[in-house]
Amino acid sequence: MFLSRLLSIVSVSLLVGRVLPVPVDAPAFYTRGEDALDIVKRATPAPPYFVAYSDKWTGSESPPTPSTINGFNVFNLAFLLLEGAWDNAQAWTTLTDAQRSSIKSQYAAAGIKLMVSAFGSSDAPTSTGADPIATANTFANWVKTYQLDGIDVDYEDFNAFNAGNGSAENWLISFTTQLRSLLPAGQYIITHAPVAPWFEPNRWGGGGYLKVNSAVGNLIDWYNVQFYNQGTSEYTTCAGLLTASSSTWPQTAVFQIAASGVPLSKIVIGKPANTADANNGYMDTTTLASCLSQAKNSGWTGGAMVWEYPDAGSSWITAVRAQSWPVA
Repeated sequence: MFLSRLLSIVSVSLLVGRVLPVPVDAPAFYTRGEDALDIVKRATPAPPYFVAYSDKWTGSESPPTPSTINGFNVFNLAFLLLEGAWDNAQAWTTLTDAQRSSIKSQYAAAGIKLMVSAFGSSDAPTSTGADPIATANTFANWVKTYQLDGIDVDYEDFNAFNAGNGSAENWLISFTTQLRSLLPAGQYIITHAPVAPWFEPNRWGGGGYLKVNSAVGNLIDWYNVQFYNQGTSEYTTCAGLLTASSSTWPQTAVFQIAASGVPLSKIVIGKPANTADANNGYMDTTTLASCLSQAKNSGWTGGAMVWEYPDAGSSWITAVRAQSWPVA
């Protein structure tokens, strides 16, 4: 992903949560301060997942109305950084508790989960020595404080991965484990957004994302895989995207990643909205729609992700879903 630092950090008073009795028949993940409706609204959706990221300033502190992003079922506010919230994640903190509750109710009624995306291209948590447990504690508390449905881990510490000593993988494993202990499955969503090459077998000295998936994949709801910014001819045809990636990044097409042990239903195809939103890897909506249809016919149900809103809104996802899961 990319990060355009458009907003300054402001201090915001913490949300004062409601304290209600815990129902006798409440599920195990129920916590005080919530009612049953809160939990139902936040429950993890079933695939396919249609995910939009939002980092660009749109002129409003509020996220778009549900009708503007009709066809998506997940909207990620970017970014929550080690130093605090920036851009549209920071804008969310400037709203009042009542405003956030109203927006969340509108999103829930439309079947859209509202989440925050962490790190992005500006943060290198492993290389800069951030403690994974302390960072997870801080980020989980932020998610709860600001009433969101979960967190997307857009880890892009390339130097740590390239070091090949396992530091990146071990950091992610510890971070994800702690996050999930604080954000219970079924109650909160945790996703990751790795670049596709990190799933290549026998390439990364630390095991790459296949090691992460093996260790904590059961704690991750799905992967918003970045099939872009990896070379001008990478993942730009249905064959290269779905069944046989190039010799530059072998075994990293969708069905090849699945063959390495990642559930097909957790592999979400990520693409830029237009040629300006990424260095390369763009697909027009007609081609991408065809790829999704082919993949669905072969048993894939993951869904699609786009970087980023407002360059991609309802019209973009409607076109992309047209041949697979048409928008009603």
